[in-house]
Amino acid sequence: MKTTKVIALAIAAAAGCTDATSTPVASNQQAVSADGDSAEVPASFLAGKRAIQQRVAPRSSAGVVSSAAKNTAGGIDSLISFSGSFTTPGFDDAGNPQSVWPYTMVGRDPREGRTTRFNAPIIPVTVELLDRSGNVGHTASGAPLRMVTGSDTVTSTLNSPVFQRSKTTAGNVQITDGMMRAQFFGAVGDGDGDHDDQGYHTILDPSVKPTRTVRLPFGTYRFAPKADGTCCAFILADASTFANTLFPATADDTTSVLGAAEHAGDIHTRDITTLLLRDVYLFQGSPANCCILGFHSVDVEPGDARNGNRERQYVMNYSSYISDGLFGSFSDITAFSHEMSELFADPFINNATPWWLSIDPFTGAGLCQNNLETGDVIEVLSVNPTATAALHNRTYHPSNEALLSWFAFESPSSSHLGAYSFPDETTLTSLSPPNLLPGCVPAP
Repeated sequence: MKTTKVIALAIAAAAGCTDATSTPVASNQQAVSADGDSAEVPASFLAGKRAIQQRVAPRSSAGVVSSAAKNTAGGIDSLISFSGSFTTPGFDDAGNPQSVWPYTMVGRDPREGRTTRFNAPIIPVTVELLDRSGNVGHTASGAPLRMVTGSDTVTSTLNSPVFQRSKTTAGNVQITDGMMRAQFFGAVGDGDGDHDDQGYHTILDPSVKPTRTVRLPFGTYRFAPKADGTCCAFILADASTFANTLFPATADDTTSVLGAAEHAGDIHTRDITTLLLRDVYLFQGSPANCCILGFHSVDVEPGDARNGNRERQYVMNYSSYISDGLFGSFSDITAFSHEMSELFADPFINNATPWWLSIDPFTGAGLCQNNLETGDVIEVLSVNPTATAALHNRTYHPSNEALLSWFAFESPSSSHLGAYSFPDETTLTSLSPPNLLPGCVPAP
């Protein structure tokens, strides 16, 4: 349940809007500061920072986190999905042996050889940083602390390989469609060459919805101004506070981003929704403990007589479009493609796997988890964490993703080309150590 309530306003997207409000205001206005310590951080603050993982469980306006366990047999009102399982030795959260691992993924069963199309609404989100008085704060030069996801960011996102076809080893496809085809290649084969929508495909049809605005209270954020003194090179927001501005506190809440969009009819339960921001990243507890670049989750709302009183589950992701140079090879749609791919693989945030350990052989950095988070496996790696795709006169940097065969400890892999990763098959060449107990402790 939410502990704070943050007003979210619906505003019209202005034609030609850029990614930051650059109109200065009176120079005698005081810059935002906190008890003598400025909320401003230097542009170099992100140097050396790495992406950190956050698994956001489904959120319920009733104050109860849904188990999302009713995602089969028509028990919920949500997007089209299919279920399967793999078999391999492992241990559950409590350390009990488990060998069968069920999962639910986006789209139809690959064995049916059918195409599924999803409406993919994009909601641009503006972030306003408030001062102690609850008004929009200002930089030292007097520019308002308002970060706009403008038309240039939206256009670049629409032109990216998340929504446009690009050449991959799985065909000329959207990147999430290619990932699904690659990992179920044994069931779908080459089909018709992937030059149309026949056969097994899972396709996103994007549409841009009205911009929504979130307002972050004083003390819950940091920011770095641009070189010209305007807002902002980036914003760092407290993860809990930020999430509370997205998810409705009650079933009839229209002040949160998702609540307002749901009640306005901008998004529906059968959609795959994106909340798109520009250079807004999250921290946990302390700004030094950053940066979460995005997450995917589910907004759980009660049903009514119109949908047979089935629980409504809105599958969504928040992603920041990343400006060049902030996070090394992570740029433009890296976070967005990461979250969308993980959403395809684990839409209801309940796909458990055997414990796995991903270790960077060069830095020694490691990550231990037991879920089907396809991008997290690779995010810790320093070599080839991203791929490249040239589209619309720019080079995009989608994230590489681990395929189902890696989580299933298959040897050899049943995925296309015997790979464990996509779209770059060379990123993952070996499996995690097997038979790990909770915390990735080797079983005796």
